Amino acid sequence: MDERDWLAERFEEHRAHLKAVAYRMLGSLAEADEAVQDAWLRVGRSGADGIENLRGWLTTIVARVCLNALQARKARPETPAGVHMPDPIVTRAGGLDPEHEVLLADSVGLALQIVVNTLPPAERLAFVLHDMFDVSFDEIASMVGRSSTAARQLASRARRRVRGASVFPDPDLARQRQVVDAFFAAAHNGDFDALVAVLDPDVIVRSDGGEQRRAASHVRRGAAEVARSALAFAVPSAVLRPALVNGAAGVVVMNRGEPSAVMGFTVAHGKIVAIDCVLDPERLARLDLAGLDT
Repeated sequence: MDERDWLAERFEEHRAHLKAVAYRMLGSLAEADEAVQDAWLRVGRSGADGIENLRGWLTTIVARVCLNALQARKARPETPAGVHMPDPIVTRAGGLDPEHEVLLADSVGLALQIVVNTLPPAERLAFVLHDMFDVSFDEIASMVGRSSTAARQLASRARRRVRGASVFPDPDLARQRQVVDAFFAAAHNGDFDALVAVLDPDVIVRSDGGEQRRAASHVRRGAAEVARSALAFAVPSAVLRPALVNGAAGVVVMNRGEPSAVMGFTVAHGKIVAIDCVLDPERLARLDLAGLDT
């Protein structure tokens, strides 16, 4: 086996980890794949002579690619409510396959990923690499062109933003599912009071319809408003497929055999505190739903 073949094998061993880094940085599965491929092209050109920690070295290469992408990324077209969701990671309700276990190893729920996506590029890199992947501040400093102390401060600022804007879900998936099922049962039965009972008073709903459904992009807040919206937009003929959305209880809504929405729920203290909905037809069409429960 020549050196390039050896390096290709080692790179494939770390591909899932590298995609996890890129997804947390970019919030897009397609862009994460592109970043990993770009990293491989760089690795293939430079070789790995003298590299003792191959995984760490590859991690820093992917992170640099992602940082460049974030800095060069053009502003996305604004939806009426300014809503843009990260790509959801949708898996069957019964458990995760090995690749998705790596992607979700740090329990980065959809609501948390939304907060991470609002961080400035340098803060995002420092937070993701240090807090999620244990990369040292010295290494982060070299990527962002600052001192180690400055890199530490970037991560600290990001951590404060994340903690201030995030609600972490109840760890019991079965309990999460019970609450989500109660939400849909109440909506199906037209029971406003039952809906309000499963919603946190300050619940937030974020919906992203993409370019094709810009009118469907919105943010709604408060139990009463969210309950009224759930009753108004309930589709009795829709089929709800239980799923894990970024590792938490969620559903894929099917209409006429096609996905019309992915809904991720954040359940804390037995109440729904956030519902994050991807309604964008283009992104929904790319989902692999073959393994979901029917």
